[in-house]
Formats: sequence, C-alpha cells, structure tokens
Amino acid sequence: MPMIMTKTPVREQDPQVRRYNFDEVCLGYNMEEAIQEANRCLQCKKPMCVTGCPVNVQIPQFIAALSEGRVRDALQIIKETNNLPAVCGRVCPQEEQCEKQCILAKKGESVAIGRLERFAADYFLDEEEPVDNLPQPNGKKVAVVGGGPAGLTAAADLAKLGYEVTIFEAFHELGGVLIYGIPEFRLPKALVKKEIEKLKNLGVKFQTNVIIGKTITVDELLGEEGFDAVFIGSGAGLPKFMNIPGENLNGVYSANEYLTRINLMKAYDFPHSHTPVKRGKKVCVVGGGNVAMDAARSALRLGADEVHIVYRRSIEEMPARQEEVHHAVEEGIIFDMLTNPVEIIGEDGWVKGLKCIRMELGEPDESGRRRPIPVPGSEFTIEADIVIMAIGTSPNPLIKATTPGLETHKWGGIIVDEETGATSKEGVYAGGDAVTGAATVILAMGAGKKAAKAIHEKLSHQ
Repeated sequence: MPMIMTKTPVREQDPQVRRYNFDEVCLGYNMEEAIQEANRCLQCKKPMCVTGCPVNVQIPQFIAALSEGRVRDALQIIKETNNLPAVCGRVCPQEEQCEKQCILAKKGESVAIGRLERFAADYFLDEEEPVDNLPQPNGKKVAVVGGGPAGLTAAADLAKLGYEVTIFEAFHELGGVLIYGIPEFRLPKALVKKEIEKLKNLGVKFQTNVIIGKTITVDELLGEEGFDAVFIGSGAGLPKFMNIPGENLNGVYSANEYLTRINLMKAYDFPHSHTPVKRGKKVCVVGGGNVAMDAARSALRLGADEVHIVYRRSIEEMPARQEEVHHAVEEGIIFDMLTNPVEIIGEDGWVKGLKCIRMELGEPDESGRRRPIPVPGSEFTIEADIVIMAIGTSPNPLIKATTPGLETHKWGGIIVDEETGATSKEGVYAGGDAVTGAATVILAMGAGKKAAKAIHEKLSHQ
C-alpha cells in the first residue's frame, strides 16, 4: 500500500458560520480518522520529532498505540511528560516543533502529531482520573507563583515527587494565558478547567487573588511561610505600546486587556456577564503574532463589519501560526501588510482612524528578517473606531521591585540558569514568559519541567 503523503483532513466549522460565534473552530478527529492518521507514522528508529518537543513526549510510542486503537495507553504515554495534552494538542505550534522534524515533511506533509495528541486527550477528558502510586509526602514545601502553563507544569511534577505544592495566582481563576489570553474558539475554557481540576488529585493547593509583591512577597514565602523553594511562573502581562500620538484615545486597547475582558471576564456575553467591551464596526489590530490573530478574530465575532491586521512586514514573515493566519483569511480578516501606524486619529476623545505609512523590506536585522523601511510620502488613513495594540508584552516589574537580589534584564525578564531555571536568588527558580517574554505554551511548560527537576535535585540533597 503506497504511503499517504498528506494529513488526514480534520473537520472544522464553516468560516461563514464560525465568524459569528465563539464555538471551537476545529472539531478534531474521530476514532477512524485518528487510526488512519496514526498509521502514516514511519516509527523511525531515531525519532527527531521527540527532540523537537520541548517536553519530550515519546511521540512514536503514543502514535503506535493509537494505530492499534489503544487510546488509553496512548494517553498514558503522553502524560508521562505532558500534564496538559488537550491544551497542547490545540495551541502548540507543532509545525515549528515536533512536526517540523517529521521525516514525511521532507516530501509531503508531516504526521498530524498535534491532532492525534488532542484526540487521545479528548477521548478521556470527562473521565475521573485515578491517581495511583503517589509517593509519600517528603515534608518539603514549594511555592509556585502563577497558575499558567509554566506554574501548572512545575506544580504537577513536584507534587508527583511528594512535595507539598501551593500555587499563588493573581487572578480569580487558574490557567494564566490559557484562560485570559487564548479565545474560546481556539481553546474552550471548560476544557482548561478540567485539565486543571486533575491537578487537585495530585494534592496541589491553590490560592487565587494573591498578588506576589503586594499580598505577600517572595521573601515572606521563603521566610515565615516556611517554603523551601519558590518557582516564579508569573508570565508576561505588561503590554507594550508604540508611543505614537493618539494612543490615549478612547477605543485604544492593548490586546492583553481586550482579550482578558473577552476571555476571562466573558465580555462577549455582556450584559449577562458583568464586564463590557466596546464593540467596534471598523477595527484595526496592530501586530503579526498569534495574539494579533486572536484579537482580530474576536473583534469579528463581536460584530465588526471590517477588521484589519496592520503589520509592518510581509505575510511570509508574520510570527503567527500558519493555521491561525489561514483561519483569519477564511473568516474575512483584511491583511494590510508592509504597513506601519504613525498616529491614531481621534475626534471628541474617541478613535476615528489609524494613520499609517507604507513600508518596504531592506537588509535583514538581528532577527534574520528583512528590516522594514518607511516609504517617504506614502501615508494614508484607515477608518477605524477601535485600535488594538498587539505588539508584545513584558513581565510585570512588581516581583523584581519587591524581591531583593533577583536579577533581571533591562526589559524585565528574570535572569536564570538555562539548564536549571535557577535565579540569582537562593531558593528561587523561574521559567516561562517571566523569563523569555511572551512565547509559547509548550516552551513555558518545558521550563516548568526543567525547574521542577532542578528544585527536586537541590532539595533532595539538603
């Protein structure tokens, strides 16, 4: 039988239907489709896909189990290294990680590793998960700052090793970017909550509405609270702006605020929810990453007649996932490439338009991408009543300001040892966006695993 060189297609909501709802776009595989796709795997003797995974999921093993219909075995293999498979199967950039390394990608399409991971996780998502063979408590306590992907991963790994783990979360719900950042149509919140609920079976404790640096400090955790180590996975929640005229007008949002209102606070269901968000008719989103795609597609679903992505480079250089760009195009988002804002125009204190200038690409810069250069005299204005800035975030400076001895970069990222996640402060480790700036869910999880291993090695020798 000849090798099938294309992925098994996955069912999705019709673009003309989904642009009006917040239901999940991708509907996933059924059993027959999953087995068909799993049978495409060549079971390489040296599986490069595993090295491409930041948490080293044993990919060929779980796919082999799936090919035989052994879904529970497949899930157990995944969960040996990945505590959030239903999440990762949906939002990981597999095309740049595990799937990029697949040998089939050299002549056709890689195995759909992400879709298969999602299938295995979803199959048992509603099932109570028994926790067997947990070690006896070892008498040591670890505090985890932040309930996002890095913190949840570190907490789970440490709990499995017998540590008493408490997660301190600033918001009223756990999940971090999984809850406040990624929209419902990409990652259903009920699913995230089910994954988090399973951590309680491991004995992890949660304290919400606790702001480290205000409610309590890192030094107090290590001191009077009696924790033996602290892991900081507080993310990167401080939005960046362009510092152009008009950014203080009503109708200008950071993508962080805009998505938090919609996702965490359910503003799309206002007035049934308590948090409103302005529903624009003509919306401009500045930026080219996944967050920009999420903001643009959310604005469309809130009733916008026209949504523009404004990005200063070409579409080939956009950092957003290909799948997200593809879905945005299908839904009718307008892409203004090689375009850079220079001013937000207002009237009576409200946004009325976005003044931009055309760009052309010059020589490559430090990122390896060609540097955008303004084209003199090419200014023009896009009519808009909302402008959303999605040009990046940095870590909140509060923890640095209240933690003596904690070294950070000038831009705010915590400086750590790359192998262990250890910071300059004894007993304090860090990982995820608090260290790297805004990155991916799976990289944050990888950092959480690395730090948990280092904390265990340190404390078990004390």
